[in-house]
Amino acid sequence: MSTSSRPHDDYVIRSIRADDWPRVKQLRLDALQDPDAHLAFLETYEEAVARADAFWEDRAVGSGEGSTGARQFIAETSDGAWVGSVTVLIEEAGTEDWAGLAVERRQGHVVGVFVRPEHRGNGLIKVLFDVGVAWARERGAERVRLLVHEDNERAQGAYRKAGFVPSGVTVPFVKDTAQNELEFVLEWPS
Repeated sequence: MSTSSRPHDDYVIRSIRADDWPRVKQLRLDALQDPDAHLAFLETYEEAVARADAFWEDRAVGSGEGSTGARQFIAETSDGAWVGSVTVLIEEAGTEDWAGLAVERRQGHVVGVFVRPEHRGNGLIKVLFDVGVAWARERGAERVRLLVHEDNERAQGAYRKAGFVPSGVTVPFVKDTAQNELEFVLEWPS
């Protein structure tokens, strides 16, 4: 499968490359300044901006072209601006996820979802998800999942439009265990 696609004439969806690390860093910092970042991301802007360049270089290598365990996809406009991103991690059956829950089957786990506000609501997020899901399926994933804060209704709506549905699983929110994150899944026939 090609990692390029044109949902509209204005976007190309592609995997990041190792040398993209400065742009990976900038997009993440921009995402962490979004008004809903406190509900959407587990790190803060202050934590991320303090990270050494080596962290961002490693992150781009670990989720860039050629990586088999994770892949970050970006939406790029015709003028080269990065306007959205999703990252898909492959979780292996028989392991535990970051929350200590058993992973029962090989699956993709979507993290780091961000679309710039001026590019929301036009179907771009679905195209990003479609490319990420296809990548996970090519690697033998039996489903794809993501976690979304219980109060992040905008994100929940976007995920539903992309075909994800709540599984009924909840996980305590890392930043405040009195709150929860909801698991949404996208499954396909065996």
